[in-house]
Amino acid sequence: MSGPEQPGPGDAAAPGADAVDLREVLTGPDDEDRTGAGAEDGTEPATVEELPAVPGAVALGAVDTDDLAGALEAVLLVVDSPVTEQQLAAAVGHGIDTVRSELIAMAGRLAEARSGIDLREIGGGWRFYTRDRYAAVVERFVLDGQQSRLSRAAMETLAVIAYRQPVNRARIAAVRGVNVDGVMRTLVARGLIQEAGTDGDPPGTGATLYRTTELFLERLGLGSLDELPELGPLLPDIDAIDEVRGEL
Repeated sequence: MSGPEQPGPGDAAAPGADAVDLREVLTGPDDEDRTGAGAEDGTEPATVEELPAVPGAVALGAVDTDDLAGALEAVLLVVDSPVTEQQLAAAVGHGIDTVRSELIAMAGRLAEARSGIDLREIGGGWRFYTRDRYAAVVERFVLDGQQSRLSRAAMETLAVIAYRQPVNRARIAAVRGVNVDGVMRTLVARGLIQEAGTDGDPPGTGATLYRTTELFLERLGLGSLDELPELGPLLPDIDAIDEVRGEL
């Protein structure tokens, strides 16, 4: 889901007062949000993009009809770009026509309930967004939270971006083992990261790349990225990005 994203505050704090120690973040205990995030053998689950497009129902592993709406919701909650009906059909094991009908019905139910979630068909795919009528509330919430301290999840995500930039959300999530959409929106709103073009690896994906900003350096009291501490053993899972590079 996405909502209006506001740029971070332009005035940088004094390096000494708000400087962030990445070593402390990287060497600390694991977050609670890591539990149950990946397979024990170190492999990553297949992404939606990897699933084959099928025109008809899949006989094996099809989601029960009563669970179809919930299954589609679950998939739509974790994608960071519109996903096609073919991909959704492959994920739930139902025909494209059935999936499309359920998506249209779901969008209607959300609108009728005045939900803050808006299911839209955009760019040949479907994705959840925040509803326009609540944009002011979302904006106020994001801006009001800019003075609070970053969560550990945000700090870890920021560390991954700092050491592997430019990098897309899927590869960040592969390292952290959890969905990072909400954390990424927070970091963008704080002005600590920004978009840096699109990814051409693999070709045609067009995933948005992110990098740190000048404000990030100011907060850490650094003159350039070259002054970041050596990674060493501080974040061993960072190599997971390269291991899944061919799969994303």
